[in-house]
Amino acid sequence: MEEYFGIKYEFDKNSIHNNIAEHIREEKAGYICVADGNILTMVHQSPTYRNEINKSIFSICDSSWVPIFIKWIYGRSYQHYCGNDIFNDIISSKKYRMIFLGTSQNTLDALQNNLQSKNPDVANMLFRELPYCNVEDFDYPTIAQDIQNDGADIIWIALGAPKQEKFMHHLLPHLKKGVAIAVGAAFNFNSGAENAPNRAPAWMRRCHLEFLHRIFAEPKKQIKRCGNILLTLPQILYKEIKKKRGIVTTRD
Repeated sequence: MEEYFGIKYEFDKNSIHNNIAEHIREEKAGYICVADGNILTMVHQSPTYRNEINKSIFSICDSSWVPIFIKWIYGRSYQHYCGNDIFNDIISSKKYRMIFLGTSQNTLDALQNNLQSKNPDVANMLFRELPYCNVEDFDYPTIAQDIQNDGADIIWIALGAPKQEKFMHHLLPHLKKGVAIAVGAAFNFNSGAENAPNRAPAWMRRCHLEFLHRIFAEPKKQIKRCGNILLTLPQILYKEIKKKRGIVTTRD
């Protein structure tokens, strides 16, 4: 695990999955953040949110641009691992009992139906819509008790950032075991529901242009988000370059 841009990332896929398996085997409770460019921006705008992100077991890197910036600043090579990919990898592994929380019940029903082709056991798992409320107002003890009664190993959360990360942070003290993972749009991507957004074509993802696909799919939401990222990015990079120079000076 390494800290870059104020976020504690784990880039190695084997380490990610081994750590999840260890937490479940030892019946520990924890959560994992899926940190994209939007989360990176909010981390630098809110110390409280940064603390909530870094109280996680680790964050996985959901931005294909972050490894490019790390390579440019530090000369180190990493690969990103997006939320949709870890979602599908864990579903397809058929190793865990899971619970799916968030978004609308219609989307959840479509998701459950669609995922059964990858993992038939999903048919007997719980898909539950959460009430629309402020993050402070969820009934966390009851939600945690429902998770415990279900026996879920993996708790998938889809509420959108920053709400889903704050939700996991508030839920953690009430959990006795289980790993919560916030995957944002992955529920929609995998639901197959009518009018649900799709991921960008593979060639756009390879060229680091998925953000353009998201802008065209959800212009009102994504233009504001991408604009905020672009405005914040120079400061984020400047801070990391200063940090790197400080490390070099200290070592010298």
